[in-house]
Amino acid sequence: QVQLVESGGGLVQPGGSLKLSCAASRSPFPIYRLAWYRQAPGNQRELVATITNSDTTTYADSVKGRFTISRDNSKNTVSLQMDNLKPEDTAVYYCNAATRQGSSWGPGTQVTVSS
Repeated sequence: QVQLVESGGGLVQPGGSLKLSCAASRSPFPIYRLAWYRQAPGNQRELVATITNSDTTTYADSVKGRFTISRDNSKNTVSLQMDNLKPEDTAVYYCNAATRQGSSWGPGTQVTVSS
């Protein structure tokens, strides 16, 4: 299983920005897809953004235009730049990596958007 560790979470005011990073290690196979998910209290875990090994990206409608996902293959990292944050973005954010052995999850990092 790929080992994932997120960083960059914290408290930010509405309209502010935050950048999340995720470092992948111990990957026995190439990672073909990296993604960010989030889960708010009382809600199901939802897909926020994805990026493939060809740099094709997808975004949830709720974050499109505000969030940007990127990856650095040389460092095995994936980032999520979050701009114009809203209180609705408050959630635990999880990094996910997919290889031929399956998918792996990071422990999550809390993002709180509040005044």
